[in-house]
Amino acid sequence: MDFDLKDKVILVTGSSQGIGYTIAERLHAEGCQVILNGRSRATLRKSAERLQCSAYISADVTDTDQVQNLITGVIARFGRLDGVVCNVGSGQSVAPGEESLGEWQRVFSQNLWSVTNTVEAAKPHLVSSAGSILCISSICGYEVIPNAPVTYSAAKAALHAYIRGIARPLGKHGVRINAIAPGNILFEGSVWEKKLKENTADVRSMLIRDVALEKFGAPEDIAKLTAFLMSSNARFVTGSVWTLDGGQVKS
Repeated sequence: MDFDLKDKVILVTGSSQGIGYTIAERLHAEGCQVILNGRSRATLRKSAERLQCSAYISADVTDTDQVQNLITGVIARFGRLDGVVCNVGSGQSVAPGEESLGEWQRVFSQNLWSVTNTVEAAKPHLVSSAGSILCISSICGYEVIPNAPVTYSAAKAALHAYIRGIARPLGKHGVRINAIAPGNILFEGSVWEKKLKENTADVRSMLIRDVALEKFGAPEDIAKLTAFLMSSNARFVTGSVWTLDGGQVKS
């Protein structure tokens, strides 16, 4: 399939490693001018060298001033912005029932404000290019996943509501916004890699019990779907959350 992404200027937040980096790698392979983003300039530089990327800009997208500087930097370098992939987020939090006000604020900042900050800062430029936004979420935003932090699940559920709600006002300006909700994704340095090393039998039992395809997904699965959703092939798709979980979600 031709994704028609050549020369598109796309910012991928949280892309110095892991899923974000794999997404950036795929978009780069499709001919995009990709801007890597993360908080560590040193890590970003190494990732950009490995990818031979167009650019990298360090910024914490949970901070509104830094986000604005990030977008300003993109426009100064490329003159336009055709798409944004909002990948910043983390499922690391306290066990269910141990939440505090500070923890609620921290997790929502990572998993929701990181998106809303980026979208608001990028919006004028995406309107100019009739661009697209793709957010990386989680199946935790759909239903209760055993042992998943309540803070994280609530933040991702709020993200889904935001995407569905903001799609119409963005759509009036020709801008699309969608999300991918992954299930269990295995990659180097992931939580699942650690759990596999600690207790392979329990992890395999979970996959057989909970996942229809009885296996893990990979970052490449997310990257391929991202390329489709960011392309003109998905020109009539907006306000949607795409499940990518091997058949785990029950509801």
